[in-house]
Amino acid sequence: MQQEASKMVLGIYDVAGSAATQTSSAAGNEKSGYRFAKRAFDIAASLLGLVVLFPLFLIVAAAIYIDDPGPVLFFQERNGLNGKVFRMWKFRSMYQNAPELRALLEDQNELDGPAFKMSNDPRVTRIGRFIRKASIDELPQLVNVFLGQMSIVGPRPLPTYETAQLTPQQKKRMAVKPGLVCYWQVCGRNDVPFDEWMRMDYQYINDAGVLTDLKILCMAVPAVIGGRGAG
Repeated sequence: MQQEASKMVLGIYDVAGSAATQTSSAAGNEKSGYRFAKRAFDIAASLLGLVVLFPLFLIVAAAIYIDDPGPVLFFQERNGLNGKVFRMWKFRSMYQNAPELRALLEDQNELDGPAFKMSNDPRVTRIGRFIRKASIDELPQLVNVFLGQMSIVGPRPLPTYETAQLTPQQKKRMAVKPGLVCYWQVCGRNDVPFDEWMRMDYQYINDAGVLTDLKILCMAVPAVIGGRGAG
């Protein structure tokens, strides 16, 4: 009798263990499917965007050069997936000596945390104010998306010197590939306190999926048009 009871208990554990393994496997397959679909979408969307927006790129590049002769693109080292460093593309919206001037303006930083924000930043050019407000300065990052360094949707990548100031907990935001748009960007951008920004990134990591990405993309349209927190 005791042997039969033992066999019954072992059988229950076998069934439970098998079910848990199958659930874990299904979850893994679901995540793999999401990653594949996300990458396929990134390639298609970035390639289409680069082709369709190319005339706009030429106009913006000419405007930047006329306003302040010099390079029309700005490259900056940022931390991507798992902290890997890559060169992020942007249209140049500041004068060429902007990095050197930042040290002189640190005491006027309006954000908490390592990120920097200043209303009426004197380093920003005239055309720079417009392309920042309209988020046009970020469009060259479609190249980073196409190369697989970024995604259309994901936490915004921070410059390496700002990442170095994050706490170990905050660095967990790099567990996923950075993106062009995210919760922070569609919920106020520079109007959002830094800790809340980090919380939004954790939320995205927990919620990441096709429906979450679609929701953020839908929210991005009115956010970009309204220009809230941009600059």
